[in-house]
Amino acid sequence: MLFRIEHTTRFIYSDRVHIEPMTLRLRPRSDCWQKLHTFSLNIDPAPKGLTESADLEGNSVASIWSTGLLNRLSIEAVSEVETTRENPFDFILTDSQALSLPINYDAGYGNALDPYLTREYSSDDVHEFADTLLKEFGTNTISFLTSLNQYIHENFHRVLREQGPPLHPSELLKTREGACRDFAVLFMDVCRVLGLATRFTSGYFFNEDDGFDEHELHAWAEVYLPGGGWRGYDPTHGLAVADRHVALTSACKPALTAPTCGMYRGTGISSSLEYNIQITRIDTLETHNADPMED
Repeated sequence: MLFRIEHTTRFIYSDRVHIEPMTLRLRPRSDCWQKLHTFSLNIDPAPKGLTESADLEGNSVASIWSTGLLNRLSIEAVSEVETTRENPFDFILTDSQALSLPINYDAGYGNALDPYLTREYSSDDVHEFADTLLKEFGTNTISFLTSLNQYIHENFHRVLREQGPPLHPSELLKTREGACRDFAVLFMDVCRVLGLATRFTSGYFFNEDDGFDEHELHAWAEVYLPGGGWRGYDPTHGLAVADRHVALTSACKPALTAPTCGMYRGTGISSSLEYNIQITRIDTLETHNADPMED
């Protein structure tokens, strides 16, 4: 599928402030199942400097900085992205130790997967929840992941929470109500209890039947499966991730995937955030004029 994504973020301040260097994670990733055709980043007022790099997780990030005082900042990212993963189950597990849960990854990985196995939210109730589901769904790895994904989708109520970090999984287990990022974190924590390496992914989801996702950032989990690599599971929709998902960034911790990250300096000054996201499925690529900030 081919998508055009327009993502605008506006910061508004009650008075002029000094904005510290800001990190932007708005460039969709490009890999074997997702190809970024065009990307433009328009910032108003224009920053004094902008540099792009790859972070520890391999995500594309931009750093911007300004001089002088501002009372507003607008960031518009426009992308055209092609997704090609039609079948999310087109792999086999190549490590016999990964066939059933709990698993132990082959020693050849060394410590590379440690950040994705460390539980950020340690709690006994999630451990008990994982054990209960394991008894109900069985120990087959792929079957369990599919069942866990569907269970959260069917038994938890989705609400919109525009701000704030993910809920602690223990709280979500009590309320059974949360946003997509909360469901992703619970999915990850259950997986880590059972020895599965997982990471948090931020991006977009195109749903032709429900406009809910077309105006919001979306979040899901990715599980590392030998022979399949990182495979996405979206417990909000009960789907294995395929060609309707567009990934921006992935990381071992949700905080490392924030689309914008920075601080401002000013005494007694308040701020507000506005955003607008539009996702359009298109049939052909458009031709773009050359631009110094566009690929």
